[in-house]
Amino acid sequence: MHRHFLCLSLFIFAGYCDANYCRDANLCCPGRDSSCVVQKAHQNAIIEDLTDKPCYCDHACLKLGDCCPDFRETCGVIDCVVSSWGSWSECDTTCGSGSMVRTRRIVQAPAHGGRHCPSLVQRRACQEHQGCSSDSDVPLRDETAMLLPGGLSVSRHSNETVDIRKNLRLRNPDDPESNSHREYCAQYEVTKVSKACHADSDYKALREGNTVCVLCESAALRRDLKWRCNGHGVSGHTTRFYALVAPHCHGKWIRSDHDLDKTSDCCTNPDFIFV
Repeated sequence: MHRHFLCLSLFIFAGYCDANYCRDANLCCPGRDSSCVVQKAHQNAIIEDLTDKPCYCDHACLKLGDCCPDFRETCGVIDCVVSSWGSWSECDTTCGSGSMVRTRRIVQAPAHGGRHCPSLVQRRACQEHQGCSSDSDVPLRDETAMLLPGGLSVSRHSNETVDIRKNLRLRNPDDPESNSHREYCAQYEVTKVSKACHADSDYKALREGNTVCVLCESAALRRDLKWRCNGHGVSGHTTRFYALVAPHCHGKWIRSDHDLDKTSDCCTNPDFIFV
């Protein structure tokens, strides 16, 4: 009689006697329902065995991690299943920056609170230059200028062994002195800059709104780029720069449309030099 009374009380107050699983208790509740519980021991009993802890048969137990062992099969919980990724599409442009796409499909739709489907579409950036005309400036806009402090311009003339460009094997294979007439400089308005640039005194000139002068010396001239420096930009368009010896210092700028005299103060005392 005592056991029957106890079982009746547990049944009335959100529990079920002699039931260890959702199937035994005939429970399957949608959504979140804290009364949808299988009580394996008296509510006030001291739980010494973890298997005596109450377990739940509502959909919220999937997130809370307290489902009865047979909840999924008893209540028909089905997780989403997707196929493998398909192949990447062609770049959506033939000149400049674009994107590629790949997709996957739903093999099994989720049901009864099962895990939702992940994203079915992925995109990634791509660059194409095959469709660019010979006079297109799109490839130039995609370049990133690598910079060194302007003070190094003097050191390379006094001691060529300290020229970081030579050590990086980026120097022009021709005699640099014979290409000195090709040297030029350009002005840029800084539009965006990372905080790391502010921490390096050599790059203090890189501040949003500032105008800086960058010299393209003969050692950095590139024959394959029609005798110019990599990343020298396009007038009126935003391009990117990167500080070679200052980690995480990078940003964006716009090149001035004014040609500079090589004898100007800007060119004789540049803020930076191209690499």
